[in-house]
Amino acid sequence: MDDNRLELLGQVAVWYYEDNMDQTEIAERIGKSRSMVSRMLNEARDLGLIEVRVKFPLKTDQALETKLCEVFHLTHARVLADPPADYATLLRRLGRLGAYYLQSLLRDNIKISIGWGATLHHLVKALPTFPIRDALIIQIMGSIGQGDPMIDGAELARWLSQKLTAKLHYLPAPLIVESEEIAHSLLNDPIISNTLSLASHADIALVGIGPVDSQLSGLYRTGYLTEADAEAFTASGIVGDLVGRLLDVNGNLSDAYINRCIVGQDLESLRQVPITIGIAGSVMKAPAILAALRTGCLDVIITDALTATEVLAAQLNLAPAQSLSLTSS
Repeated sequence: MDDNRLELLGQVAVWYYEDNMDQTEIAERIGKSRSMVSRMLNEARDLGLIEVRVKFPLKTDQALETKLCEVFHLTHARVLADPPADYATLLRRLGRLGAYYLQSLLRDNIKISIGWGATLHHLVKALPTFPIRDALIIQIMGSIGQGDPMIDGAELARWLSQKLTAKLHYLPAPLIVESEEIAHSLLNDPIISNTLSLASHADIALVGIGPVDSQLSGLYRTGYLTEADAEAFTASGIVGDLVGRLLDVNGNLSDAYINRCIVGQDLESLRQVPITIGIAGSVMKAPAILAALRTGCLDVIITDALTATEVLAAQLNLAPAQSLSLTSS
């Protein structure tokens, strides 16, 4: 697209959104039809010239936040109160909650590592452009097999680096390879080894948490797990994954073969990061979130009230009637 077209689209957007001109006025000014102006605004939005943000207030549950920090020895927790039943809406709101929290931590010279997943996608999407000096973004999980490329770590790292005007280190490999030998070889590649070394020295890590026993599993949706894998892993006591590493409910690494075939940051390295932020919601993910919290890798959890209540009840061995009192305790 030539510069003249971009300039015209930008001017139309300014007239409409900043000068409050209606589409008929703009059409008369540029000698086009009103429908053409509407199409031009859509084109400008598709090109990223326009960012529309709805400032829907996000209410949080401070009692649950305090309880999560107390029980799991966290630095902070952010818990979305009154979570919507619709999962897509829940992801968007958790993404916004995560973006607000991340923005409060941003500073010059910061190093941020990032995994992949749908909730992280919404966090990056919700984060406004926030230029900072000498920042670095690091991809910590190999790329997805198939599915939506917008949730891939490479794309999220690129997008986050653009929003922060930061430098970027990719991890040029798939997340799960065919054998332990291939994984070992890739992990010793100088580029991959250097990227993961940088990740261990990040100031902040952003990670998703996934289950293995439902359609909410990122590993399943991206083709790394089959239906048979998911059933077998669930039967063996695996409840979820953190940075692709399969965990049992106690937060222990599973001895499943997949854990030996991963190209990405390991949990011991993740524990070295001063602030690791885990973000995930839905009661279907509660066992996976509990497992992730029990690894000791997370310093901050961002989730919703129903899931937080479920996680706390499981950790404290509460009966259902007792768990109802958590929000008021």
